[in-house]
Amino acid sequence: MINRRQILASGAAAVALPAYMRKAWAQSPQVDLKLHHFLGPQAPAHAKMLQPWADRIQEQSEGRIRIELYPAMSLGGAPPQLFRQVAEGVVDIVWTVNGYTPGLFPRAEIFELPTIFTNDLAATNLAMRDIFADHLAADFADVHVLFLHVHAGQAIQMAQKLVRSPADTQGLKLRVPGPTGNAVVEAMGATPVTMPVPDLPQALGTSAVDGALIPWEIIPPLQLFESTQYQIEGPDRNRFGTTTFQVSMNKARWNGIDPELQQIFTDNSGEDWLREVAEIWRAADDVGIQMAVDNGNEHVVLTEDEMAAFNQVLASVVDDWAAAQSGFDADALVAAARQAIADRQG
Repeated sequence: MINRRQILASGAAAVALPAYMRKAWAQSPQVDLKLHHFLGPQAPAHAKMLQPWADRIQEQSEGRIRIELYPAMSLGGAPPQLFRQVAEGVVDIVWTVNGYTPGLFPRAEIFELPTIFTNDLAATNLAMRDIFADHLAADFADVHVLFLHVHAGQAIQMAQKLVRSPADTQGLKLRVPGPTGNAVVEAMGATPVTMPVPDLPQALGTSAVDGALIPWEIIPPLQLFESTQYQIEGPDRNRFGTTTFQVSMNKARWNGIDPELQQIFTDNSGEDWLREVAEIWRAADDVGIQMAVDNGNEHVVLTEDEMAAFNQVLASVVDDWAAAQSGFDADALVAAARQAIADRQG
């Protein structure tokens, strides 16, 4: 039972809050949203990106918008169901991996491919935004996209075997995040195994996979240093492609929000935010690799010649991807993606 002392304490706490929070305390939000995603609350994606983004929007709306985060699939379902959940209005907003639903986002896949993405997160985030209306929007017709982003790129994390060349990957089973990862791993001569990120430690521990194509940032939340020995990347942080993510809102929910409040979402999901997101993911990646090294794992940086050998076998991945597409001009999209990234790097 709540007593008088507790009520008085609550009132005193409210007075001590900043003005915008006192206003929020005094009124119910006009827009109350649920954001669902697949990682735990300690993961950088939740703690460093999604929660601060939601808090910033609530602050700037003076409490008229509230976004409550539901991590670790706590509203039910499995990670591949997240996009359908938001499209159908089961939840209001999701953060998800586009590759968890193969075939739904063929245009966005271009930014995941090796030699398209190498190591520049900010340029890639901004390039996706730059060409979204002309080249990517058709993939996301069922939702309102708030922003797209990438992580720091696919590195190779191995349980027991050191990999320094494509010859070393022959016959191995490597976890991949989605279809583009399949193409990368197959080009290396390995067998791709698709699974959600949370399933990876068990798969490594039982030798269901020999390693994974995945960035360093996932090491701390999954304690991945316990089930791997080697973390492998190219020089200058060059990687083997990346993963694209979306933060999207149910379209009907978006259309029902006051234009003034919509603008707050838009203002907090633009160029400055995408640069900040790049910094968040780079910093999380740095923390992850340091944790692995501190726990006795070996951080392997390939030489220029070793990376060139990988790039030689991966050179066909973009061409094969373009040849497999239908319904849009894939060659034009390849050119547009490369140019957009180059423009943002200039």
